[in-house]
Amino acid sequence: MINFPERVLQYPSYSRQFRCNDSLITAFNCPAEARLMKNKYSPLWSEFNYLFYVVEGKKVWHTADGDYEISAGSCMFIRKGAFVLEQFFDIGFCLVLFFIPDEFICQTLSRKLPVPKQAPTLHKQVIKLETNDTLKAYFLSMSAYFNQNREPDASLIELKFRELILTIADNPRNKAVLSYFCSLIHEPRPVAMQRIMLDNFRFNLGLEEFAKLSNRSLSAFKRDFQEIFLTTPGKWLLEQRLQYAHSLLATIGKTITEVAAESGFETMSHFSRAFKSRFGVPPSSMRQTVESATRTA
Repeated sequence: MINFPERVLQYPSYSRQFRCNDSLITAFNCPAEARLMKNKYSPLWSEFNYLFYVVEGKKVWHTADGDYEISAGSCMFIRKGAFVLEQFFDIGFCLVLFFIPDEFICQTLSRKLPVPKQAPTLHKQVIKLETNDTLKAYFLSMSAYFNQNREPDASLIELKFRELILTIADNPRNKAVLSYFCSLIHEPRPVAMQRIMLDNFRFNLGLEEFAKLSNRSLSAFKRDFQEIFLTTPGKWLLEQRLQYAHSLLATIGKTITEVAAESGFETMSHFSRAFKSRFGVPPSSMRQTVESATRTA
């Protein structure tokens, strides 16, 4: 899968970029000849949370918990993880994009009033933010920095990052993203790892990518995973992907190739071998059985 932040950094001529440690602000202006991703559908992942405001155009984020069409005027917060980006090449696309690491969010919120603990909850990967007058004024203030010839001082960029996070958290109508912010501070690390694995297992990510998503080195990730799941990451991922593929094959809405891709398998040959080894029959045989049962029902 394509590393979204790294791909952005590879093409500075396509956008105006301001850096602040591991965080990144970038203003995109994407005519057809300057697309970061050239395909209609592109599998991407990000080890950082990110937020963007769409100035023009639309795209669709296909995630594990649903599909989200995002168009002009939308302001969205996306939790770190994997997704498939659907593009529309007949229209332009322009946005203001902010990559924000977990640690930066936690540090910023810890400086304000005590962050309340909240009951464990499921967080959607794509969270719509309310663009009230305060947030609109923030984006308007950022446009002045993007339009000037020189780059602002790094300390000023850091302040603008903190202002953004606090502005969002201060709006009661953004309770969904505030709940996620609170989980970053209070959620036990084992629970956070479980959430990351369950949210992203169906995407073709490797162990190094999962380690980055969980804010661990590869060796620490493998060690902690064994303690939490009582098995190795490779075995757990294979079982989860096969079980998910089995559930998709039980319906007739997708081709076998689509099932393999949507279950995190890189090749059809690997999928077929692993599926037959686990369930005793190849995917094609199971699909035929399902189709026969549907016709006779």
